[in-house]
Amino acid sequence: MRKKDKRKKKGDKFGAQNKLTLFKRPDFRIKRTCPLSAKNAPEVDYKNLRLLKKYVSDTGKILPSRITSVSQNKQRKLSLAIKRAQFLGLI
Repeated sequence: MRKKDKRKKKGDKFGAQNKLTLFKRPDFRIKRTCPLSAKNAPEVDYKNLRLLKKYVSDTGKILPSRITSVSQNKQRKLSLAIKRAQFLGLI
């Protein structure tokens, strides 16, 4: 009779798979809508400085869309407007 093999199997990397940990990502995500695509949303323009300053960090960098939840199309327009305003010295 052989003793039970205590080595981990090929698919069993981290021990028990059903164990809850602090580092595991949740299975569900909350879908956030784009604030610039909603009804009555402000138009993205390089002259609208109050809107553009919301999407620029303190150091002058453009915030990514994963943080601001802006859609991909609006993020492109937003970054173009921010760069134009920076070039003209408005920001």
